[in-house]
Amino acid sequence: MTARPFESNRYLLLLMNDEPRDPLLLDHDADGIQELDNNLPRWWVWLFYLTIAFSVFYLVYYHVLGAGDLQIAQYQKEQAVGERIKGEAIGKFEANLAALVPSQDSQVLAQGQQIFMTLCAPCHRADGGGLVGPNLCDDYWIHGSNYLDSVKTIINGVPEKGMLTWRGVLKPTEIQAVASYIYRFRGTTPPNPKPREDQAGPEKPNIYE
Repeated sequence: MTARPFESNRYLLLLMNDEPRDPLLLDHDADGIQELDNNLPRWWVWLFYLTIAFSVFYLVYYHVLGAGDLQIAQYQKEQAVGERIKGEAIGKFEANLAALVPSQDSQVLAQGQQIFMTLCAPCHRADGGGLVGPNLCDDYWIHGSNYLDSVKTIINGVPEKGMLTWRGVLKPTEIQAVASYIYRFRGTTPPNPKPREDQAGPEKPNIYE
């Protein structure tokens, strides 16, 4: 029985090589690591082909034809939906302001305290005595003295005096919570409160003037 040409060549290579070698090992190596000359599993090869086909479809569909939204377009659409939902919520809240009263619920007040300490205390002090912002404890109110005036001030802010508008940042429930917490400052006597703005003396020149 004569050997086939392929088998004859393999035997010839083995005879010419002094060191016996596994026929599945390739001749090259990297740091002593050799590569097996195995065929890849068929499922892996077909999966690889599918990824190539999908990449071609993705490129044509999204980048050539422009039939689908890219990530930035999806984000902008979702952001627009979110802004619309927030706008509707605050609009409904403002439409019912006349019926609002300060909450006495302990959980609501605890939420209001947390919001106040995070967002308001840097300007009004933790005890409401006033720093950059006015004193919230006395009977002198710049933008209205009743509870609803405080709610409106929180919603709209006072940009000309540096107070941000919290519209679209705080939820309606959070606005009511922090306004209810601020309402409890009235009549308290914090140490060294900020003077009323109608009684404060003129500001002194700073060192750069």
